[in-house]
Amino acid sequence: MKRLRFFLLLAASVAGWAAVPAKAVQPAQPLLITNAITPGNWRIKAPGMPDQSLCLADILPLLQLQHPQPGCSRFTIADKFDRATVHYSCTGAGWGRTTVIVSTPRLVLIDTQGIARSEPFAYEAEARRTGDCEIPSRPLR
Repeated sequence: MKRLRFFLLLAASVAGWAAVPAKAVQPAQPLLITNAITPGNWRIKAPGMPDQSLCLADILPLLQLQHPQPGCSRFTIADKFDRATVHYSCTGAGWGRTTVIVSTPRLVLIDTQGIARSEPFAYEAEARRTGDCEIPSRPLR
């Protein structure tokens, strides 16, 4: 009888826990690594791929190099001031798992893998700050 009561209480506890919405259990927190780099123009180099240049205000775009579109969901696996690992999913576009390591505020190492455009990807890249972002000139009036 004690065993039956124990299992009924356990089942009720699990059912009650399952009814709690996921967002209430795990609220989104900003990443500690967000402002670990110096804003500006950054060059991303990966073996066998053309160099890419990005104007960055923070490190977040480096977490989703293969999926730059907004609206992707992200799950943080590890988060420190100099290193972060995230898994993200972009509806209809694929998913990825990226680790970024900040060597200095001007040098970041990236290890990423996942699926983009229905094809797998996996590579290591280096991102290095190359200067200030260019401000587009406005025509004189």
